[in-house]
Amino acid sequence: MTPADRALLRTPLCDLLGCDLPILLAGMGGVSRWELAAAVAGAGGYPTLGMVRESPDLIAAEVRALRAATDRPFAVNLIPAATDPTLLEAQVARCLDLGVGAFSFFWDVVPAVVERVKAAGCLVLHQIGTQNAAREAEAAGADVLIAQGIEAGGHVHGRTAAFDFAQEVRSETRLPVVISGGITDGTGLAAALALGASGVQCGTALLATDESFAHAYHKRRIVAATGSDTVLTDVFVLNWPRGAAVRVLRNSVTAALGDRLFDHDPEGLPREAIARDGDQPRLRFSTDSPLRTTEGDLEAMALFAGKGAGRIPDIVPAGERLSRMAEEAASLLAQTALREGSMA
Repeated sequence: MTPADRALLRTPLCDLLGCDLPILLAGMGGVSRWELAAAVAGAGGYPTLGMVRESPDLIAAEVRALRAATDRPFAVNLIPAATDPTLLEAQVARCLDLGVGAFSFFWDVVPAVVERVKAAGCLVLHQIGTQNAAREAEAAGADVLIAQGIEAGGHVHGRTAAFDFAQEVRSETRLPVVISGGITDGTGLAAALALGASGVQCGTALLATDESFAHAYHKRRIVAATGSDTVLTDVFVLNWPRGAAVRVLRNSVTAALGDRLFDHDPEGLPREAIARDGDQPRLRFSTDSPLRTTEGDLEAMALFAGKGAGRIPDIVPAGERLSRMAEEAASLLAQTALREGSMA
């Protein structure tokens, strides 16, 4: 990729975050571990370690492993609404002790947490799904807003299409706005930049890579899927607040629901172990997705995937996925600039 191509893709967000490409790795819990984060950083993107509900010791181990692999900047993703307050306090404290320079938060905006890490000099990226949440995050001190659309895989906060929502957010803020949801290739990246977004965040496209910590079964299912093979439901809700919807690949659990995809009370769901990660049971209806270390009924677990799954043809190194996206986007933007120049 030539310097001119990279210049077409570079936005002020790259200077703020210290990356070369405006492509962010989503902080996928369990999946976005140090190996994937390092690969994304090495390819010029901006990595996020997905550390929701993880122990402070695991966070420390992941941060140290990532730093041993790369000297590029990164963020740590925590989710206050889905984390016991005592554990959240310990997570934040350990991150600050480690000198983590950026945090990525999601779901409900918790001003006290944002303000605490900002006071320590950290950058804050906040993923939001509603205009009200965008306002709350900005008021709390966020530096970057990640506008998540309904097309996204995993936990989905809002119900608006990603590009439409990003335009709504941009109309009310001067902060950098990143689009998340269904973006898996250079066409999506080019469209986001043409819209005026500062960058994109990718989850599903980077889950299906060699370095992700997802189970090979999950990766294969994504490659074989189309966007219509995903479904939005709140049945995989154990460990999260009631009503927290997720986009997953259809499986035996969603098939058994029929038309009743929503309104599942976690208090009323059975606690049945269907898989394990070492000595940790994984429950049917939990938000746990199958990882490299998982054994058991993988098919019945939450197989997170966004609507862009149909445009992911293979499992490749994360660096190759980013390079493909960047080269395709740069080519499309160059063609657009050439057409506009010829018409001037």
